[in-house]
Amino acid sequence: MSLRQILLVLKREYMTRIRSKAFILATILIPLGMVAFVGIVIGISVWDSDTQQTIGIADQTEVLYPRLEEMAPDRYQNLSDLTQDSLRTLVQQEEIDGFIVLDESHIGGERDPEFISSGSGGLKLQNTLRTDLREVIRNERLARANVSEDVQKIYESDISLTTTKLTETGKETEDDTGFLTIVGIIMGAIIFGAISGYGGLITRSVIEEKTNRIIEVIASSVKPIELLFGKLAGIGALALTQMTFWVASLLGLAAAAGPLAGLFLSEQMSNMPQASQTAQASQGIDPEIFSIPAIETSLIIYFAIFFILGYLIYASIFAAIGSAVDSEADTQQYMFPVMVPIFVAYFIMFQTMNNPDGTLSVIGSLIPFCTPIVMITRIAITDVPFWQISLSILLMIGTFIGTMWLSAKVYSVGILSYGKNTNWKELMKWIRQG
Repeated sequence: MSLRQILLVLKREYMTRIRSKAFILATILIPLGMVAFVGIVIGISVWDSDTQQTIGIADQTEVLYPRLEEMAPDRYQNLSDLTQDSLRTLVQQEEIDGFIVLDESHIGGERDPEFISSGSGGLKLQNTLRTDLREVIRNERLARANVSEDVQKIYESDISLTTTKLTETGKETEDDTGFLTIVGIIMGAIIFGAISGYGGLITRSVIEEKTNRIIEVIASSVKPIELLFGKLAGIGALALTQMTFWVASLLGLAAAAGPLAGLFLSEQMSNMPQASQTAQASQGIDPEIFSIPAIETSLIIYFAIFFILGYLIYASIFAAIGSAVDSEADTQQYMFPVMVPIFVAYFIMFQTMNNPDGTLSVIGSLIPFCTPIVMITRIAITDVPFWQISLSILLMIGTFIGTMWLSAKVYSVGILSYGKNTNWKELMKWIRQG
């Protein structure tokens, strides 16, 4: 096997594709598209926060409505002088979004309040109403029980949790679990998309060369194994180039856009009534979330390692699939078993988000075909023992050697086979012959 020949194939694959208009457009437009998507999501969140529903309250107790009005004066309207039929008419005429009739049985706990509406507001409104009613009824019960103001304040107070991370050296640092969870999910999703996308690119490339008979010319001067290594390395280098540009662009744009988004949201919230500001904060809408904590260099290094190893494992398989068929339509019977572990890893990734040290997450991160997606998510969220990281890397290297050995045997026979429908039995025969 000649390193020079491999480098020649690598250069051809890399230079041919990096100069293509499709590659240049995708490299530039995808980061801009992602930033635009995030901007749209933020804009929708801010715009949607201005939506206000009007809820009529028929308070027969004469004590609950003042408490509700104090909590959210823009949401609740006192309609105690109207009958239920009149309230229903207002709902049907869309003058109010719904109404609630409150009486002594609700304070006593004999019945639950009933919210009658036209269906507007959705779950968010229902949860808000449920929380508000629970609080005002509880406070009224405490007041009637002659509970002291100190005890009432204890019931009304909220308990928050401040999290701090203790490093191995004993130093206390800010715990950015929420942010790092998002980073881990994004990294796992990027590897998932990259493996699928670039793997498909390799398959199509091999099929195209077979269809155009270019492979016959190349194979006359380059050994199949050299061609396979060069093709994987060339498209892998292309992937690294594109990924580096994307990550650098997104980090730069996020660093610039984060403070601007936080400033914009702070200005929007400052113009809201105090009650609305409190409601937004209780729903997790905080301008501080747009500040970007530092990402450790080790996480970026591990991302590169698992991306490269994951790419090599699956790329060798995709190349073998491309050599075994004559058209892209014929790849379906082979693609399904290859894509199954990728999707399994993708679903385990979301379980890892909730429990990165759970049995499923640990086992999934040590299965070589799932490791790239699951392990990087775990590393981002929690402190993974170094032995697990080392073991997963060794297992992936061993798996790559095995898949490369099998793929090379299939590739050496398949690239020169035409007009023949292959099946799994035929592939096993090629492996024995290769």
